[in-house]
Amino acid sequence: MAVESPPLPVLAKPGRLASLVDSDVLHSFWRSKVTVVAAAVALIIIGSAVLAPWIAPHNPFDLKQVVLLNSNLPPVWQSGGDPNFLLGTDDQGRDILSTILYGSRSSLTVGMLSVAFATIVGVLLGLIAGYSGGLVDTIIMRAADVQLTFPAILIALLIDGTVRALFGEQRDANQVAMVLVLSIGLSFWVQYARTVRAQTLVERHKDYVLAARLIGLSPTRILLRHILPNVTGPVLVIITINLALAIILEATLSFLGVGLPPTEPSLGTLIRIGNNYLFSGEWWIAIFPGITLVALVLAVNLVGDWLRDVLNPKLR
Repeated sequence: MAVESPPLPVLAKPGRLASLVDSDVLHSFWRSKVTVVAAAVALIIIGSAVLAPWIAPHNPFDLKQVVLLNSNLPPVWQSGGDPNFLLGTDDQGRDILSTILYGSRSSLTVGMLSVAFATIVGVLLGLIAGYSGGLVDTIIMRAADVQLTFPAILIALLIDGTVRALFGEQRDANQVAMVLVLSIGLSFWVQYARTVRAQTLVERHKDYVLAARLIGLSPTRILLRHILPNVTGPVLVIITINLALAIILEATLSFLGVGLPPTEPSLGTLIRIGNNYLFSGEWWIAIFPGITLVALVLAVNLVGDWLRDVLNPKLR
């Protein structure tokens, strides 16, 4: 009589969190000390900006807390500094530390919305161009080539000037922010479109796409459900790099006076205000926002470089 062998134990499939902990990506992250420090700096600045209403010592938008007699006070460690204002005050008597926290929040909001808008437009156009080919591909790519001949800041200034001519100067902070998002977003969509188009040209000839066509799936479903997940790797790298560029571009436009108004300060606006007092001795008004901007952009760029190396096996 044959003896039945006991069934083999079934190993439970590891969850997503366990897979992430054991993955090469996390191991590569912890092994790179520069990336860990950069990610920590970025998280601190972003977290402080998000929590600005709760952790800022003062509210720079509350006129009851702003006293003109406190204007241009130096940092607390210098002669004449006030312990209530650790990094000093600006020309309106606003606490520099509080304005940096709120200004970082405005810069990050505009930068993230701009990158999100550029990603959506660029990825969709890239998918359509790469999958359709022919005349559609030619029109989209020629439009991208034309836009590449104009610097991003020139496109942003052109859109801002057009909106000012159509709707006048009477705009609130939300309308100005939306114009900035539109201007910066339209300056960055080309990179996403060209990258996604190149990936789509490769993916559309693979077996899984051909099988999806044979069973009668619509082109929209093939693009969004099957091709899109396979082209997101390079897009993630572009997002991190463009986020830093969008923050710099927003700061540049605000420094030139076409960004957010002084009543809704960003890091660029704070630097522009401080630049007027830089040579009169009030260096802290421009230097501290400038250091914050440099630290944020450098940290995001370093994380983006690490992500590019991880997602590209040829660079490992």
